Amino acid sequence: MLEKIKDFFKKIAQSLWGTFESKAEIRKFATLAFTFFCIIGIYWAMRPIKDSVFGVMVGMENQPLAKIFSVCIMLPLVMLYTRLIDKYKRDNVFYILVIAYGIIALIFMGLFLHPYYGLENTAMSPYRLIGWFWYVYVESFGSLMVALFWVIVTDVTLPESAKRGFPLIYMFGQLGNIVGPLVLRAKRLGFENSAPIVGICAFIMFFTGIILWVFMRVTPQEQLMGYKALRHPSTGSGSAQDRAVFGKAKKKSVGFFEGLKMIWNHGYLLGILFIISVYEIVVTIFDFHFKVMAKAAFPQEAANAAYLAEYGVYTGIVASLCVLFGINNIQRKLGMFASLFMMPFLVAIAIFIFRFFTALPVVFWIMVFAKAVNYALNQPTIKQLYIPTTKGVRYKSQGWIEMFGARFAKTTGSLINLTLKIFTNKYGALMGVNFFLTISSSISFGLVILWLFVAFYLANKHKQAIENKEVVC
Repeated sequence: MLEKIKDFFKKIAQSLWGTFESKAEIRKFATLAFTFFCIIGIYWAMRPIKDSVFGVMVGMENQPLAKIFSVCIMLPLVMLYTRLIDKYKRDNVFYILVIAYGIIALIFMGLFLHPYYGLENTAMSPYRLIGWFWYVYVESFGSLMVALFWVIVTDVTLPESAKRGFPLIYMFGQLGNIVGPLVLRAKRLGFENSAPIVGICAFIMFFTGIILWVFMRVTPQEQLMGYKALRHPSTGSGSAQDRAVFGKAKKKSVGFFEGLKMIWNHGYLLGILFIISVYEIVVTIFDFHFKVMAKAAFPQEAANAAYLAEYGVYTGIVASLCVLFGINNIQRKLGMFASLFMMPFLVAIAIFIFRFFTALPVVFWIMVFAKAVNYALNQPTIKQLYIPTTKGVRYKSQGWIEMFGARFAKTTGSLINLTLKIFTNKYGALMGVNFFLTISSSISFGLVILWLFVAFYLANKHKQAIENKEVVC
């Protein structure tokens, strides 16, 4: 009976993700999946607290300025990240960052518990700097730790293996998306505010570092080979010309601004930056309206955090269902073209609904589906676009694109959001909001049309590189 049940679930897994080549490959992706589960669980536990704390301390109307402020902070953080990548091994950088973020989280917990500087003081003011820095802290964690994790994963994964393993990692990430905000919330655990939750997240960060440390030391070496193994001179694989090209690429020194130069000089990298940016601009516009309406409906910090946590839980549930019912099969069976085209099509539908139906429940579900499909389909697809690139390009350009580039896109969306106040002051609340929605929706729809053309270009370049076992750049 047990064998029949085991075979049943095995057939389901194979139909969804394909057949793994060995038990070692399964263990590899299972460990990476659990690591990602912890990272995403931490982030989505802190994300509702990010907005609830900022709304109570500073005021949600200042959120667009907070996103702009986060870009100013992200530039030196990306520079620090790049220096660490240059100086230390990729996994050592992960340990350094996870320890640093954990210690800072404990400091924030202490500040939030303070009777005057913390959450007990309900006076709202743009001069309460703790709220600003907390907002940037959570934003940077979501950018740095997630991007660094995927840099490590893509560096130790072959293209065919990625098709099997990446959706599994993302499925566990969505479970973290559910469990984090579902369990780690103040009201559920009996706390008056969210300060203790921040401390709990700190200790989970330390635990996550231990998981990756063990993984890097017990995983067989053949499971830690990435795309470079197909072209590395020491493997003897590929043509002599291919080995020479890869050898030169590996020796080339890649400085901090070299990553930005790489993006500018290679249309492939610019294309990745563009599709990530368009998504972030559109969702930033959605997100601002959603958070303002949520703060008006739930003004108390713990209640607001609980409502936003529900949003996180439902996002995780929808994303998990997407993966469970095989949304990754679009890429695996229909190819990169279909995967890259589906997201802009769905975003265009969301823009139309957002323009004409702006009640809180409607915007809630727009945000849920926009985030869920992005996590379940769009992001795994984008990660695979980095595979046919050299190690230097992955580490430096991916950092710029996913950390600084994505933040710059959010800044663009925030600047658009700031015009809402201009329109409402000039035309009144009702007409000003209506005018703003018309302008922002038109801009968003135009960007999505361009997204479709860029997606076609990227899919074509990726296909050629994989078929010829080449690097794009």
